[in-house]
Amino acid sequence: MSFLTVPYKLPVSLSVGSCVIIKGTPVDSSVNEPQLQVDFYTEMNEESEIAFHLQVHLGRRVVMNSREFGVWMLEENLHYVPFEDGKPFDLRIYVCRNEYEVKVNGEYIYAFVHRIPPSYVKMIQVCRDVSLDSVLVSNGWR
Repeated sequence: MSFLTVPYKLPVSLSVGSCVIIKGTPVDSSVNEPQLQVDFYTEMNEESEIAFHLQVHLGRRVVMNSREFGVWMLEENLHYVPFEDGKPFDLRIYVCRNEYEVKVNGEYIYAFVHRIPPSYVKMIQVCRDVSLDSVLVSNGWR
């Protein structure tokens, strides 16, 4: 199986009913923090606003946030971390009317209220210490 190059960038167009599906495996958790990061950018560059930011710190916490006008907003920290070092994951981020719903390996884990409309998202980036199998966007999951 061939793996995707990390950081991995994907041009997207999101709307209510879209689902971002990321499959991979966290690697080398003792080396760097965080081990997994997913960003939904409003432009095709990393300096743009971030509508949704997810960082996974294995065994410690999950952080969700947004960046508006170059400023990070109020961070949401969760201490339930369903990711394990060296174990494959299936991360799904559903675009709902008012929020992103996050599922890991089929289990509903988190919700993050939209601060920037999902229709503004132009690029998804997945990075950090992760071996990526696939990143794709599915429309019409509901």
